[in-house]
Amino acid sequence: MLIFIALLSGALFGLGLLLSGMMNPEKILGFLDLFGQWDPTLALVMAGALGVFAPGYWWFRRQGRGHCVLGDSLPEVPAARFDRKLWFGALLFGIGWGLAGICPGPALGLLASLQWQAGLFVAAMIAGFWLVGRLQKN
Repeated sequence: MLIFIALLSGALFGLGLLLSGMMNPEKILGFLDLFGQWDPTLALVMAGALGVFAPGYWWFRRQGRGHCVLGDSLPEVPAARFDRKLWFGALLFGIGWGLAGICPGPALGLLASLQWQAGLFVAAMIAGFWLVGRLQKN
């Protein structure tokens, strides 16, 4: 059942990205172009997502439930740590996002388009995951 819910959630997320146009790198780059032809679409999509998420989160927290809908217990949320790794990772993510106009979710969806740029992005993303894993072992 858990794998079905994960698949359904991923498919719904991908459909939302597709319908909102967030798989189009030009839309993202338009949002990041603050001093040119700024496109507020991404901000509207984020506001819509928060509008759906916030009431459910508020209700869930108010119930004081320690488990999710499927019955598994929820892990404790660790205290926020703003360390060098987080700052460097955020900086690297932002630079890559600004250059390519793609982040991991849309990149996986774009693989279905068979565009070589999407394949290159996903290969670089996987290489980055591997590299971080190797560096964290040391």
